[in-house]
Amino acid sequence: MSAGGGSSRRRWLVAAVAGLAVAGGAGLAWRRRAGNSAAQAAFWQTQFKRSDDTLLTMTAFSGKPLLLNFWATWCPPCLDEIPLLEAFFNQNKIKGWQVVGLAADQDDSVKRFLARSPLAYPVGLAGYAGIELSRSLGNDGGGLPYTVLFDAAGEMLRHKIGRLTEDDLAAWARALH
Repeated sequence: MSAGGGSSRRRWLVAAVAGLAVAGGAGLAWRRRAGNSAAQAAFWQTQFKRSDDTLLTMTAFSGKPLLLNFWATWCPPCLDEIPLLEAFFNQNKIKGWQVVGLAADQDDSVKRFLARSPLAYPVGLAGYAGIELSRSLGNDGGGLPYTVLFDAAGEMLRHKIGRLTEDDLAAWARALH
């Protein structure tokens, strides 16, 4: 066998392995996207009790951009970003933006917090199941705060674990224009 034939076989083998890796990666990405799409579809069908015992139904927020924030009263970075979310909501609701907080906490703690510090945007009482919901939306570690941006079609565009900044919100707003 000549040296050139071995080199040709190696190139073929490398190309074949690379092709399988790309196909496998594409398949994995498709499965993750399909799973994420299923989680997103399920999210839009959920509803949560509010502090006044009315229901917060997620379908009511379809058709406009939505900033969804998972938080808890025991989470200092969550509490630190609430004024930023409140300001963003107040400045952008006229433009069709929506903000929803989902409290992954004990109902009584959230009710006490909201009685002391009412928010302009709606808050759902997700309880500790809110952490699992956030995981289904890409929060693999289950940490808080966790924020997700949905476009008007209900597709998840961005997400962030940790405290949001004004720069984050400005960049996310630009992503929709």
